[in-house]
Amino acid sequence: MDTNDIRVAVLLIEGTNNEQEVYLAFKRLGADPELLHLKQLISKKDLSDYQCLMIPGGFSAGDYVRAGAIFAARIKSALRKQLMEFAENGYPIGGICNGFQVLVELGLLPALESKMSDYPQASLAINDSARFECRPTLLKHESKGNCIFTKDIPYQEVVLMPSAHAEGKFLFPLEKQDEYLQRLIDNDQVVFRYVDTQGNYASYPWNPNGSLYNIAAICNLEGNVFGMMPHPERVFYRYTHPDWTRVYKENGDGKAIFESVLEYIRRKF
Repeated sequence: MDTNDIRVAVLLIEGTNNEQEVYLAFKRLGADPELLHLKQLISKKDLSDYQCLMIPGGFSAGDYVRAGAIFAARIKSALRKQLMEFAENGYPIGGICNGFQVLVELGLLPALESKMSDYPQASLAINDSARFECRPTLLKHESKGNCIFTKDIPYQEVVLMPSAHAEGKFLFPLEKQDEYLQRLIDNDQVVFRYVDTQGNYASYPWNPNGSLYNIAAICNLEGNVFGMMPHPERVFYRYTHPDWTRVYKENGDGKAIFESVLEYIRRKF
């Protein structure tokens, strides 16, 4: 498939933001993205017309109940079957920040037993600081090849992407925590972990939320559903890095995320 034939649905409802940045990231790389309201996807569009689904950051529906819970409930009530088929057919689904929260609420992540669990197996809870954290974060790439969204990023490379969230603390139920975490590790589902400037796993402020195992991003068993709390779309260009005048980079660290998923689609479809 040619890049200009790849259609990307960037899904939004009231309260989402950063959808324009996600749209532009794919547009700059030659794909055919579309900003699509959930109501359009339910009543006028068909998910099968797209090769990638992205859920951007923000505060969908005001983050009432829990972050991402209302957006997820609305998606699941109308599109559960289509969403499961989309994932089962290998099409990429990505969620950034609030989008990650939505994917967890939907049961598409971590999806340890099936493509889509009937209930959330994890949560993205309130940050340990009990406040909104907006800061550059350093992430070590942990995926050994499973995640299609990070194929262009070398294993163990440290990248910088900004975080901006109040509920980003990745957790499992206490009674399942050790079991589920080990399964994530064994299945190569841990994609990024928070680190300090030396590349060491560290606590606050390097880990801005207190996330279990310093988890910043995960994928499903098959690697085609991906969620991360930091924002790759905000560092598409090198000059959007806070240290860009001191550290030369050819591209922004986030660009590789979008390049990786487009390369996967080109080869598979």
